[in-house]
Amino acid sequence: MSFNKTLRAFVICAGLSGAALAAVVPAAPALADEISVTQWGTSMYGAPYAVAMSEGLFKKAGVDITSIIGSGGGGTTVRNLLASETPYGDVAIAAALAAQRQGLDVIIVNTGTRSTAEASLVTMPDSPIKSLKDLEGKKVAITSPKGVSEMLLLMALKQEGVDASKVERVASGGYVNGLTMLEQGAVAAAALIEPLSIIRAAKYRTVVNYGKLLPPMTTSVGITTRAFAKKNPEKLKAIIAGRAAGVEALYADPAKAAEIVGKAFKLEPAIAKVAVDNMLGPRMWSVGEFNQAELDRTIDGLRLIGEVTGPVDWSKLLDPAFLPASIQGKK
Repeated sequence: MSFNKTLRAFVICAGLSGAALAAVVPAAPALADEISVTQWGTSMYGAPYAVAMSEGLFKKAGVDITSIIGSGGGGTTVRNLLASETPYGDVAIAAALAAQRQGLDVIIVNTGTRSTAEASLVTMPDSPIKSLKDLEGKKVAITSPKGVSEMLLLMALKQEGVDASKVERVASGGYVNGLTMLEQGAVAAAALIEPLSIIRAAKYRTVVNYGKLLPPMTTSVGITTRAFAKKNPEKLKAIIAGRAAGVEALYADPAKAAEIVGKAFKLEPAIAKVAVDNMLGPRMWSVGEFNQAELDRTIDGLRLIGEVTGPVDWSKLLDPAFLPASIQGKK
C-alpha cells in the first residue's frame, strides 16, 4: 500500500475531517505543460522557445512549459499537438492549412517565423552549377514532394525566370539523404537548412540562399484547437506571450540566446552563434503579429506546389485575440 493510501486509511479510522486530511496529505504537484514545435532541435524555428524556457519567461507569463515535443514537421507536428493535453504547436503554415482542409477545427493564433533565411540550395565545390539558370536539364534533391524545400525552389526559379519544368525534382526523404545523393552525383544540387548548412559549410558551395532572394513570408505559425482556445484562453495567451518574450530576449541579447540554443539543440557554441546571428538581419522570428502581405506570399508559393488551389479565407483561420495587447494591431 502506498504512503498516501496508508495515511488516508489512518485518518479515516481516526475520524479526522476533510480539512485535517488536506493538512496532513501532501498535495500532488501541478503538472507542467508540453507543447509541439516543428523541427525542434534541428532548425532555428524553435529558438525562441528554448530561450523562453531557459529564462523563465513562460512561467513569468503564467504557464509552466518545461519541454517540447519535436517532430520532422508537417502532419506529424499537428498530430502530436492534437494528442497533447496542451494542444498548441508551432507548425509550417502548409501543415496548418492542410489540417483545416481535413476538417480539423484548428485556428492560427500567432505568427512564428517570417523569413526563409535558414534555407538554401547547395552544390559540390567543383560543380559547374553557378546559378539557378544552370539547373535547367538537371536534377535537384528536395526533401519531399509538396514540401517547403520544393516550394522555395519553385519560388526561386520563378523569381529568376527559370522554367521549372526543365528542373527535375527528386524526393530524398531528408536533408542528409539529399546531401548523400549530391555527393554521389545523383543530383546537381540539394536543399539544405541551418544549422546543418553551417556545420557542413566546408563541404558544399551555396547556389542560392533563399532569404537573400525571396521577400519576407510567413513560414511557421502557432496553432491550437478552437475547443482549447475557448476553454483555456488565459493559458493560450500565456504561451503566446511567453514565446513573444523569448523572441524579444533573443534579439536583445543574441550572444546569450546562442548559448541557450547551443545547449538545447546540442550544437557547438561557435555553430550556435553563427546560426543565431544569421537570422538577426532578416528578423526571422516574429513576436506573433500577422502580416497580410507575408501570409499571401506564402500562399502564392503553396499554389506553385499544388497545396493551395482556391482562395484562402483568412478570417476563418486567423484569430489575433490571444496575442499580447501591445502587438494585436501591429503589422
